[in-house]
Amino acid sequence: MNRQNGAQRPYDVVLFGATGFVGALTAGHLAAHAPAGCRWAVAGRDRAKLERLRERLTAVDPRCAGLPLLHGDADDAHSLRELAESTHVVATTVGPYVWYGEQLVAACAEAGTDYADLTGEAEFVDRMYLRHDARARETGARIVHACGFDSVPHDLGVYFTVRQLPRDVPLTIDGFVRSNAVFSGGTFASALTAMGRGPRMLRAARERGLHEPRLVARRARAPLGTPHFSPETGAWALPLPTLDPQVVRRSARLLAHYGPDFRYRHFASVKHLPVALGGTAALAALLGAAQIPAARSWLMDRYAPGRGPDAERRRRSWFTVRFVGEGGGHRVFTEVSGGDPGYDETAKMLAQSALCLALDELPSTSGQVTTAVAMGDALLGRLRAAGLRFRVAAAR
Repeated sequence: MNRQNGAQRPYDVVLFGATGFVGALTAGHLAAHAPAGCRWAVAGRDRAKLERLRERLTAVDPRCAGLPLLHGDADDAHSLRELAESTHVVATTVGPYVWYGEQLVAACAEAGTDYADLTGEAEFVDRMYLRHDARARETGARIVHACGFDSVPHDLGVYFTVRQLPRDVPLTIDGFVRSNAVFSGGTFASALTAMGRGPRMLRAARERGLHEPRLVARRARAPLGTPHFSPETGAWALPLPTLDPQVVRRSARLLAHYGPDFRYRHFASVKHLPVALGGTAALAALLGAAQIPAARSWLMDRYAPGRGPDAERRRRSWFTVRFVGEGGGHRVFTEVSGGDPGYDETAKMLAQSALCLALDELPSTSGQVTTAVAMGDALLGRLRAAGLRFRVAAAR
């Protein structure tokens, strides 16, 4: 269990934002998979919505009839403080995090409460490191961002791949992402928000770089890479400037078994060149529109947060991330795969991350850490048991 006032805290896990699209899926996974004796609760600002969620969960599992409902409002620091002090772990789906996330991070850092979220917003992660990492280290809180498709399959996929390679040698790993999934309104809003804050994101990254401790006698890099045809995957590889490679780089900085000189590159894998070119053009157009506040607002209104693909569409969705790792004269091909990445599997990843932080024997860490650093083998085992596939495809 967590370090702070263990016997005095009434809950092991509190899910904040439980009535949103991904929040409700996460609550469903907790209802189905939280072990007997795990004390968990759901939190949000609308009591009526929480009650309706509890009714839906109870229809599936009658044990949820007594599920505690807690008040929490992203704009109310007092309610977030009470929330953080009541539990060992807070898992939150309330985004865009750069707008709604900081007060909860601050409350958890102050209370020594572990924190897990679904952010893919690089600026938010960097700002939280600058403002709250030091206090979290003092209180023992583990602040773990990106506990969904951003960035668990990539962070733990690289962690798994490194385990297949020799130790104490330079390592290079490339990741190639494929999926047929669609996104929800909340994901779209977070992506547009991040695209519209490019200069602020770069400033936050530079400022973080000035404050992070420098590595001694080791290197860990995540360069952008260039578009190319990948013979290993038989597809076009397009660089993905997402949060994922930076999360991998931070894991490599803190885990010595990634070797003395580590490099990771992150790509989208696209089978057909016209599709690759069309996708690149569409992304460029969206990026341009995101710079104009009126256009950004119009786009968000077209696909509002709280909406997402229905169960049938999610059932047909899938993802794979293939990794090519090299080091010490060895080469290995690994793969992480699963179902609908943005919602069903993301809910699974967040719920299992929260349970892992609350219940498992873990390395002694604190401050802002990654999933690989904070949970490593324990979370890898949980996710495999929950249906995600981590496998070695080939090695030589």
